[in-house]
Amino acid sequence: MHGCGDDVDLAEAPGPAGDRSLMLEQLLSERWSCRAFEDREVPRAVIERLLTLAQRSASWCNTQPWQVIVTAGGGTERFRSALTAHVREGGQDVDPDFGQPGEYHGVYRQRRRTTGWQLYGAVGVQRGDRAASAEQSFQNFRLFGAPHVAIITTDASQGAYGAVDAGAYLGTFLLAACSLGIATIAQAALAMYSPFIREYFSIPGDRKVLAGISFGYPDLDHPANSYRTARAPLAEVVTWTEA
Repeated sequence: MHGCGDDVDLAEAPGPAGDRSLMLEQLLSERWSCRAFEDREVPRAVIERLLTLAQRSASWCNTQPWQVIVTAGGGTERFRSALTAHVREGGQDVDPDFGQPGEYHGVYRQRRRTTGWQLYGAVGVQRGDRAASAEQSFQNFRLFGAPHVAIITTDASQGAYGAVDAGAYLGTFLLAACSLGIATIAQAALAMYSPFIREYFSIPGDRKVLAGISFGYPDLDHPANSYRTARAPLAEVVTWTEA
C-alpha cells in the first residue's frame, strides 16, 4: 500500500479509464496524519507546486481569505526552538483566536478517545501515564520533527465564513501534499498560542491564526506512523429525505 511518502502514479489507479473519482478516492485513502518526519527538506519547487495546487481551493465569492507562512531550513529550526521554549514557560497559558470545543460528548468523545488510544498504543504510552501522554502531546510544538511548517491565517473581518474557507484550503493543502508524496499533519495545537505566533511572524491584527500544518517526508519506521484512523459509515452521518 502506498503512503504519502511514496511516489504515487495515479495513472495506475484501478477502475475504468476516465473515472476521476477513483483518483480522488486513492488520495483520500492514502492521506494520513504524520507524527514523525525525516529531517530532509522538500525542494522549494515542490513546495511551490503544492501551494499552487492548494490555491485552487473553493471560497465564498472567491474571496480566498487565507494567507500562508511557510518555513524552511533555519527558519523552521528557529521557530521550533522559540515555540517549544514559549510553551514550556507558558504552560497552560493558551489564547486561541478561535474558541476550543466546549465539550466532546457522545460519539464525538468516543471517536476522539479511540484515536488517542491508537496513538498511545503505537508509541507505548500506558493508560494513566500522564507524564508520557503530556510528552507525546508536546511533540506538536516540536512540529514532530518536520522540516517545514505552514501557518494558515484568515481575514478576521470575514468571521465564520473566512474560517470555513481557510479550513477548506487546509483540506485541499493536505490532499495536494499527498499527491506530491509529501506527508502532513494539521495542528490546531499551534493555534492555541496564536498571540505568540502572531508576534513571532509579525502577523497583523486583522488576521486570525487558524492552524498550522507540519509537513515533509515521513519517517515510516517510527511507531507513531504505524496506525491509521477509521471513518464513520454513511448511516451515522447522512440523513436522506426523499418523500
